[in-house]
Amino acid sequence: MNIGSFRGKSAIRVGIVLAVFSLQFSAFAAPKVRKEKKLILNWLSQSEVVEKFGKISDSIWEYAELGMQEFKSSKLLADTLEEAGFTVEREMAGMPTCFVATYGSGRPVIGILGEFDALPMISQKGRTPKQDPVVKGAPGHGCGHNTMCTAATAAAIAVKQAMDEFGFQGTIKVFGSPAEETLISRPYMVRAGLFEGVDAVIDNHSSSGFSTGYGVSGNAMFSTVFSFKGKTAHGASPWGGRSALDAVDLMNVATNYLREHLFYTHRLHYVITEGGEAPNVVPDHASVWYYIRNSNERVEEMYQRVINCAKAAALATDTELEKIHCLSAIHQRNGNKAIAEIIQANIDMVGMPEWNEEEHAFAKALQKELGKPEEGMPTEVGKLEHREKTFVGGGSSDAAEVSCVCPTASVRFPGSVPGSIGHHWSLVACTKGSTAWKGLNAGAKVMAATAVDLMLDAKAMEKARTEFAAYSEKSPYKSFLPEDAEPPVELNRDLMERWLPLLEKAQSRP
Repeated sequence: MNIGSFRGKSAIRVGIVLAVFSLQFSAFAAPKVRKEKKLILNWLSQSEVVEKFGKISDSIWEYAELGMQEFKSSKLLADTLEEAGFTVEREMAGMPTCFVATYGSGRPVIGILGEFDALPMISQKGRTPKQDPVVKGAPGHGCGHNTMCTAATAAAIAVKQAMDEFGFQGTIKVFGSPAEETLISRPYMVRAGLFEGVDAVIDNHSSSGFSTGYGVSGNAMFSTVFSFKGKTAHGASPWGGRSALDAVDLMNVATNYLREHLFYTHRLHYVITEGGEAPNVVPDHASVWYYIRNSNERVEEMYQRVINCAKAAALATDTELEKIHCLSAIHQRNGNKAIAEIIQANIDMVGMPEWNEEEHAFAKALQKELGKPEEGMPTEVGKLEHREKTFVGGGSSDAAEVSCVCPTASVRFPGSVPGSIGHHWSLVACTKGSTAWKGLNAGAKVMAATAVDLMLDAKAMEKARTEFAAYSEKSPYKSFLPEDAEPPVELNRDLMERWLPLLEKAQSRP
């Protein structure tokens, strides 16, 4: 036998075996992507699509409309969906800027949440790593909401592309939800029955990472304005008056003493919204706005104790507790594990966007300004997170209310600079321009792919339903909203009438 020939044939055999093994390993490492998802990914990857939705997001960033006053933002998104072939219902659940866009028919019905309100006082120029407001004191998008309903809109239209191409049945809905920052719209949307018949809901939020999770998280919350009525008098002869501001002050003193006896998970915040107009006139009207937060099990008891502080303040000052105006009341979020697992698989498939040198440079400059590690944009996606840990309090979102009535999970998509601060000028600087475009596009891909998975995989949908049914049996839903509560549609109107012309003028400058 020719040894060289034997060695050559052996090498060939080994090469073939290694090649086959490599193919098998690759197939295992990268599961086959279904054709419907390939179409979605390809459509959303087109440069003109990325640019279209990026410009929509930037327009909403420039509008910077506060909650309940997002007329231009809501119209832009609703019009975009309508032009794409969706049926759009506007002014839903008693809110002028709330809309529901629907395409398709039959089950399953998959909803995607989106919000578009800005925050007060944090105006900032985009892509500027030092504080530099567009208009000092004006609103700004310091939570990335301009990217969020834009991403939801892009995702839903992408799902429509796949439905049209492959003819599969189902319904996709976009829930345009105003005033998330003040936690208003979703409790009223739930009460109005907008989520009846919806099989699963995909939520989303702008982030510096790319991740999802499941379990109970965040705080339940009551958002309530306490208004007192007194009697006016001249400041030089105050004995003839009864100060409503004294009642507000005394209520705040009482609640601050109450803090000593609150469970450590409680959160309590307030701001005086009306306190008089001149020091030499005893104010006959005054109001204070409270956020009262805790777990689902404790928040109602805490709310009642705060009401008692208000009643006591009125009694002590001989004023009248004229009105307890509950603007909103929400539960904690319950992230559905079955849906979160699908989202995580799609995050892994889509991967972190590729950031260019300019994007890394801006991130490092902003991180330096904030005194944070100068690491640039993130490069790795996150892992599936179980959030049901020891409860120690935290923030709130009215998307939580939807998770109490439908199987719901959320994707946090990238675009913000790691180290930027939520509800702060530094995050406003991140939420316009190329990184925001890339992040919302990645989020849209994951949401659209997840919607298709839920539409086409009956077992996955049933798993999500079964999990939610078990949660609902353990925690049956009861709205925290008082029966007479109505959406505060006038909220922020005066502020937007003040700031909108100034923002429009500033944005129109060359």
